[in-house]
Amino acid sequence: MESAVARNLLEIKAVKLSPNEPFTWASGLLSPIYCDNRVALSHPGVRTFLKNCLAEKSRSFGDFDVVAGVATAGIPHGALLADILEKPFVYVRSSAKDHGRRNQIEGELQAGQRVLVIEDLISTGGSCLLAVDALRDAGAEIAGVLAIFQYGFAKADHAFAEKNVPFQTLTNYDALVQEAARSGYVSESDLNTLNKWRDNPESWGALYA
Repeated sequence: MESAVARNLLEIKAVKLSPNEPFTWASGLLSPIYCDNRVALSHPGVRTFLKNCLAEKSRSFGDFDVVAGVATAGIPHGALLADILEKPFVYVRSSAKDHGRRNQIEGELQAGQRVLVIEDLISTGGSCLLAVDALRDAGAEIAGVLAIFQYGFAKADHAFAEKNVPFQTLTNYDALVQEAARSGYVSESDLNTLNKWRDNPESWGALYA
């Protein structure tokens, strides 16, 4: 599954690799990779493929009552998963609204319900774990977090372990880079650059600062 998902994301250019002209993330971190899984929503075949992969992977979390999408990119993928599983869906804002009902969680959620959280990608896990906190504060039990892609940062592993939240992804940075190299999407020298970035992104980015 990991290679097939990575191949689909590369084919629709949801993932862009640019080792020589790095992207700047919102955090300021320089990166040779930019992943935007929202692009898959515009490709019905890939969208259906990812939906089915999410459904298959969700079984490993055991029984759960509700699917929750993390705003904003986790919302459509979460809604698609909830639809195929015929389960209730809610989504979690980054913070409560400052008007109306001032909700942070949109939709109906009952205390004690077991929730599977859907995110599009996991870097450090920060935004996703804030959503987990909000759901727990509302009385939910967290089955785990399921995302399409992860970078494989140790920082994320530690953060999820600290919160006692299991997480899985459909594919990851290593699978993506290997598929990109196999298909000729990147050169051997680019592959070396991409591996160095993942090992120490802060030090790698300093070379371009």
